[in-house]
Amino acid sequence: MNALAATSRNFKQAAKLLGLDSKLEKSLLIPFREIKVECTIPKDDGTLASFVGFRVQHDNARGPMKGGIRYHHEVDPDEVNALAQLMTWKTAVANIPYGGAKGGIGCTPGKLSKSELERLTRVFTQKIHDLIGIHTDVPAPDMGTNSQTMAWILDEYSKFHGYSPAVVTGKPVDLGGSLGREAATGRGVLFATEVLLEEHGKRLEDQRFVIQGFGNVGSWAAQLISEAGGQVIAVSDVTGAIKNSKGLNIKELLKHSSENHGIRGFTGGEPIDPGSLLIEDCDVLIPAALGGVINRENANDIKAKFIVEAANHPTDPEADEILSKKGVVILPDIYANSGGVTVSYFEWVQNIQGFMWDEEKVNAELRTYIIRAFNNMKEMCKTYNCDLRMGAFTLGVNRVARATVLRGWEA
Repeated sequence: MNALAATSRNFKQAAKLLGLDSKLEKSLLIPFREIKVECTIPKDDGTLASFVGFRVQHDNARGPMKGGIRYHHEVDPDEVNALAQLMTWKTAVANIPYGGAKGGIGCTPGKLSKSELERLTRVFTQKIHDLIGIHTDVPAPDMGTNSQTMAWILDEYSKFHGYSPAVVTGKPVDLGGSLGREAATGRGVLFATEVLLEEHGKRLEDQRFVIQGFGNVGSWAAQLISEAGGQVIAVSDVTGAIKNSKGLNIKELLKHSSENHGIRGFTGGEPIDPGSLLIEDCDVLIPAALGGVINRENANDIKAKFIVEAANHPTDPEADEILSKKGVVILPDIYANSGGVTVSYFEWVQNIQGFMWDEEKVNAELRTYIIRAFNNMKEMCKTYNCDLRMGAFTLGVNRVARATVLRGWEA
């Protein structure tokens, strides 16, 4: 099942539990605006190359739309639509005053030079600058993009609208980015995992972790979990997978990965088949890479007792059902990986106020938001007698539906 079908299915289940009016349900599902633009740039060798850019603005009932921009060869309208919708529910679960959006360009960033990526980013910004804005739609980094990408968007947007640091988040600190933003999604995963384990009478220090993905989210989650006393026994990235049943030295692994552009060749663990990583024996499995990696083909073989979804849509609905019958507890993506968008909100607030916070304040506020959202999600689980995924979806959908009706929606 593709990401859009799975996301829509979860939404419809939540809408049914909430007893939403059918017309309101349809209204909430349809995106506010879909944008598709052609981006042609001169390459370094003088030839021209054309790429397709997307921005889906899903809902703005609760505030400006918010969501990342990803550069990836598999970016397509269905994926962007699904991720934009997920952002709507995620911002509502976190209870920050945003709606949902998502964007991307169908390209392979590794095959483009830095100057080509800059030209592509600036052309894309030129095509959408009048449709994004501080109080309209605020982009952020995603897969294949980073703080430098946001700096280019900020600069290009400011040429049309004047200096506007709050138009994007995830910027370099020197341009108004927030302290703590780089680690925010991974730190949110740590806080969410701690509160989940505490709910089940367990301590993070006693758990063995497997993390799929060692990019920004996975590497920060591994580092922070390790520092908090958790034992990370296996990780993977695009270069391979490694395991050490006694625990990987994450500090050394981070150094190796930085110097060698990946974890392959790390001597502090034995290489394993990346395809087997998800079914390694562990207590907590953290998928922090692409979507759809946990499916009906491998769900029966998963040995983890808890799954913390650091990636967007890593678990297919069919796998959800299998894992639920096995008693596996899944912490859903729209809650578990909300740390990034929460600290993006803090960055936006700091930019608007022109008053920057220290990192201790950022991290303390993030913990408060993560714990409060978990408690709110659990209340919905009790109210509707449902699992954590439906608890999160009913929480998010209900908040968006209420805001929509309060703003004057009529059946």
